[in-house]
Amino acid sequence: MLAYILRRILQSVIVMLVVALVAFSLFRFVGDPVSTLVGQEVTIAERETLRDQLGLNDPFPMQFASFIARAAQADFGISYRLQQPVMELILARLPATLELALVSGLFAFFFGVTLGVYTALNRRGWTSSAIMTVSLIGVSLPTFLIGVLLIWVFAVELQWLPSFGRGEVVDLGWWRTGLLTPSGRASLVLPAITLGLYQLTLIMRLVRAEMLEVLRADYIKFARARGLSNRAVHFSHALKNTMVPVITITGLQLGSIIAFSIITETVFQWPGVGALFINSVRTVDVPVMAAYLMLIALIFVVINLIVDLLYFAIDPRLRIDRSAVRH
Repeated sequence: MLAYILRRILQSVIVMLVVALVAFSLFRFVGDPVSTLVGQEVTIAERETLRDQLGLNDPFPMQFASFIARAAQADFGISYRLQQPVMELILARLPATLELALVSGLFAFFFGVTLGVYTALNRRGWTSSAIMTVSLIGVSLPTFLIGVLLIWVFAVELQWLPSFGRGEVVDLGWWRTGLLTPSGRASLVLPAITLGLYQLTLIMRLVRAEMLEVLRADYIKFARARGLSNRAVHFSHALKNTMVPVITITGLQLGSIIAFSIITETVFQWPGVGALFINSVRTVDVPVMAAYLMLIALIFVVINLIVDLLYFAIDPRLRIDRSAVRH
């Protein structure tokens, strides 16, 4: 187990280095941040002085080595646009993105598993057919269009929920949350549904497919022959074995929710990290863009590592296979 963990950590470090190289190389040659920072009246000499101060005239290997050394200390420099430390900007907006991703993930997982089990156990009913048909909306429609439709129905026509912003937040010192206020919770509903609908559909269809396959297995037939109730067979045996691949997909989808929340945050003007990244792209704010990609890569790597360890702990066949290889 320890060797497996160390090997996965080493692989994660290599992935982070590759992502850092790609991100830094990409943004190093995209646009000129000096042109964004200064006006047309600035002389060429003043531009060159600013480039020297920002380290833009240093050789590429030196710039990359300096970037890695500072990134290892969670120091991504100063934002060209806002003239503030990048980590302060990200940490100030990270709670909004994480809360949105967490609520969306819980929404997708709970309803995805529930509807997946229901449609598998009642696959010939008209309700299951209707659910499977409606679920195509979550796959076929773009995220921004779903968000716009929800705004039109629930914010414009019915006026039940707010259409933008995070609502009132509570400052806990180390965290700013909207979950403790009515307006904060109301503001979270539409973006959470928009962001989680696609993942809900994937989880539901995966659970349904896995559940149908497990219900045809021999050990389920033996369990029924032993006289176990349908509840025991479905939830104690079938669902337990169904959840192994579901955990893997759910973990990876949580990373996707965080990474691809940019569109949802833009539609609902959600003050998260994604909106910060979009504004940084417009102004060629290289430190913020590079830090964002590094953060997303780190989230994916950590989630993937946790999922692999959970998969290793839940599925005894992996431990048996590795023991057999050693012997």
